[in-house]
Amino acid sequence: MTSETITAAASGSWTLGDLKINRIGFGAMRLPQTGEALIADAVPRRRDQAIGVLRRAVELGVNHIDTAAFYFSPLRSANELINRALAPYPDDLVITTKVGPGRGPSGRWLPHATPGQLRGQVEENLRQLGRDHLDVVNLRIVGTDSIAERFGALARLREAGLIRHLGLSNIHPHQLAEARSIAPVVCVQNPYGIGVRSEHDAFLRSCGEQGVAYVPFYAIAGAGRTVGASGTEHAEVLAVAREHGISPAQVRLAWTLHRGPHVLAIPGTGDTGHLAANVAAGAVRLSAEELAVLEAVHRRVPSHE
Repeated sequence: MTSETITAAASGSWTLGDLKINRIGFGAMRLPQTGEALIADAVPRRRDQAIGVLRRAVELGVNHIDTAAFYFSPLRSANELINRALAPYPDDLVITTKVGPGRGPSGRWLPHATPGQLRGQVEENLRQLGRDHLDVVNLRIVGTDSIAERFGALARLREAGLIRHLGLSNIHPHQLAEARSIAPVVCVQNPYGIGVRSEHDAFLRSCGEQGVAYVPFYAIAGAGRTVGASGTEHAEVLAVAREHGISPAQVRLAWTLHRGPHVLAIPGTGDTGHLAANVAAGAVRLSAEELAVLEAVHRRVPSHE
C-alpha cells in the first residue's frame, strides 16, 4: 500500500469518554496561515487549500480534529475553516478545542481567561464551529498553580450541556489529580516527542493507568514549536527512516504511537501530501531494537520547555 491508500484506522482506536476515535488525528493550528502560527502578521493560507486538506483528512479516516478559537491569522480562522469544510459534520467526527488563552482582533495575546470569562470562550467556539455543544474542551494552563476555579467553571458548563467531555493542556501531574477530584478528565494534551519532555515519561504512563488519553503536541516539530520542524534530525532517526523507506517525521509519529495504546497523535499540516504521510505513519511498526535506539535518543537530548 502507498501512503495515499492507508487510512487513520491503521493507527488503532481509543475512546475519549464515550467517543471512539482513530489514534491518528489532525491538528488545525497550521491551517489558517503559511509559515509560523499564532503570530499577528502571519500570512493567510489560501481558503481552498485549507478546506481541501480538511476534507481529505476525513476521507483518510481522520475523525479527531484539534482546534481552538485562538488559531487564526488575518482573514482565516481554523474553527470557521472546519465549519466551512465539514459541516454538516460526520456523525463520528470528534472536535476537540482549547480555552484559557485568548487573542485580540489584532492577533496579540491577551491575559488568560478568568473563571468568569471561560463561558464566553466556550460560546465563541460554539459559534465559530456551528455546534450546540463541544465534544471535548481542554483547559490550557500556564504554570503550576491551582486550576480548581477555572476547571470548576468548565465542569459547570459540562453539567449545563455545553460541553460533553473535559481535558487539560500543558499541565503537570498534580494538576490532573486536582481536576479529577472535580470532574472526569478524558485527555491530557502536552508537548512531547523524541527528546521533548522526557521527564514526563512517567506522567504519560500514569495517564494510561488512569484511563486518560495522552495527546502530544509538537511531536514532529520538537523545539521548532509553532515554526515547525527545524530541518535537522538525529542520525538514529534518519537510520530508522531509511530502513522503513519513510520520512523522519513519520518515524517520530510512529514512535509517539508506540508509547502506549492511550497515546494519540494530532500532527498538523496545510499540505495534502504531508497529510497522507502523517496518516500513513499510523501503520508503521517499529521493532524492539529500533525502539531501544530511539529511546536512547529521547533520553539523551535535553528536554525543551
